[in-house]
Amino acid sequence: MAASSLRTVQHQAAGLLLYQDVLNHPVGETFFVLLDALQAGHVVACLRAYGAWFQALADLGQNWSGFIKAQILQADNPFSQQAQRRPLAEIPPGIVAGAEADLIALQGLCDCDAGQIAQWVKTVCKPAIPPIPWEGQPDPVSLFDDLPDWRKAIAPLAQYYQRQGVGIWGQYRALRWHGGKLVGVAHPDPIQLRDLVGYEQPQAQLVQNTEFLLNGSPALHVLLYGSRGSGKSSLVKALVQEYGDRGLRLIEVAKGELQALPMIVEQLRDLPQKFIIFVDDLSFEEDDEAFKSLKVVLEGNITARPGNVVVYATSNRRHLVREFFSDRPRPQDGDEVQAWDTVQEKLSFSDRFGLTLTFGPADQETYLAIVRHLAQGYGISLPDLDAQAKQWATRHNGRSGRSARQFIDHLRATLGLGQSDTITPMETSGEEFGDRVLM
Repeated sequence: MAASSLRTVQHQAAGLLLYQDVLNHPVGETFFVLLDALQAGHVVACLRAYGAWFQALADLGQNWSGFIKAQILQADNPFSQQAQRRPLAEIPPGIVAGAEADLIALQGLCDCDAGQIAQWVKTVCKPAIPPIPWEGQPDPVSLFDDLPDWRKAIAPLAQYYQRQGVGIWGQYRALRWHGGKLVGVAHPDPIQLRDLVGYEQPQAQLVQNTEFLLNGSPALHVLLYGSRGSGKSSLVKALVQEYGDRGLRLIEVAKGELQALPMIVEQLRDLPQKFIIFVDDLSFEEDDEAFKSLKVVLEGNITARPGNVVVYATSNRRHLVREFFSDRPRPQDGDEVQAWDTVQEKLSFSDRFGLTLTFGPADQETYLAIVRHLAQGYGISLPDLDAQAKQWATRHNGRSGRSARQFIDHLRATLGLGQSDTITPMETSGEEFGDRVLM
């Protein structure tokens, strides 16, 4: 065994200055244990440590070099934090030098591939069955490809941090506020803008406003108002799929958490990414404290409004604050003198959104267009598709984008189609299917 090589790898792993969190992971922790066992020559400890390291990589499905490179891109340290906020030339030289030194060390760890490590275990332990090197998935990270010296990656790495963010912002494109903190959404809704049809005008307006946000131009807060099942929420969620690689992040805040909005906005103010705060199914009861918190964010207070944050809210109600007939002013003792002012404040709350997009009920033509579009996306072509779609709307939830999606999902399930399967008239006919979809 090349003992000097093993010592070099130990020193590289232990001597990181800024990128210690790259190995602050079960894969990295088991790697340290394995190196110590190899250096000490403890056979049983070495075999157990190799098994733990192998399993940690297998849990991720990544190979060793892919793991290190992915961790570098997600690193949250003084260099990555400053790189996402300022040009590389403005970062203190000592921090840049430390990052470059770490990149060289991490390149050395990548060069110590799984085959080399398995050979070290074989040499130390001499097991009856040679250890199997972990292969994992091919390395998907291209930032460091064809670079004999990783120090030359410092500039593109800084640009990556500035564009994609670091820490939770680099790891997730969709997040939610939960339990007093931001939590990443590992599996956001995969809906795409191209999947949505039937409301082209409001979609174009929302896309344009989002482009303004991304370009640094003044963008408006938006209220998406209209019929249930018309795709309002899906449209907002599709934006992060479309623009996530340009630094757009979506933060979902439940109605019960709206009191935290001013605090959330302050956390986002100085970040380079652009943020949509998404509030779904918005409405308020009388004297709701969340009303005041949202009003502060929409209208601002003594603190300037951040240019990288907008609120997109959906609602089935045009007037977001419920009004009752008992709210109407009557000349009685003890009543508010300027009661109409209170009523008008309630009725005009939606006007505080700079842009209101209306989603009307889907007529039959719009409903069928959505059904045909979804069916085409799954390769489904049946001669009586329109007729069965009409029957579905009649017997279920009426005509809407949601009903169209439910009809197509039920159709796929009845035909036994998976996520990626398709079907054509050559495989089944409308008559053969017709009575089964509506059971």
